[in-house]
Amino acid sequence: MLLKFTAPLLLAATLATPALAQTTTRPPTILIHGNYCGPGNNAPLPPIDALDAACARHDACTPDGGLPTKACNLRLQREAALVSRDPRQPDDLRSLAGLISVSASMMLADTGSRSAPAVTAVPVSHDVVSPDAQRGPDARATLADGDGEDAE
Repeated sequence: MLLKFTAPLLLAATLATPALAQTTTRPPTILIHGNYCGPGNNAPLPPIDALDAACARHDACTPDGGLPTKACNLRLQREAALVSRDPRQPDDLRSLAGLISVSASMMLADTGSRSAPAVTAVPVSHDVVSPDAQRGPDARATLADGDGEDAE
């Protein structure tokens, strides 16, 4: 009879123990590299390489629960780009550094001023246009007249 009640009790205690061991006051981390690259960090552990050190500096200039400044994001973008172009670094680290550099360019940033007007996007065309088309039809006619030829 004692065995009948002891086995389920031991099973319940064993299953509950890992859940009790995981209670912490730290927010969860979703790291993609090392101890600092990604949301959250494993401070006070040291960075594992140059890319992780760049991410640690980015975390240091980001307030807890807030957005980093644009300058902080630009610094991470620049430092990660340098790691991505460093031939001494392993290929997989260089690829990840390139991804982090591009990601840093798209991160939200604290602008500091909430009353500033919203910036509107200006469309940019990347079409290749010939020099004659850039001058317009009037410029072509003027060039033709200057050569002594008829514009039409």
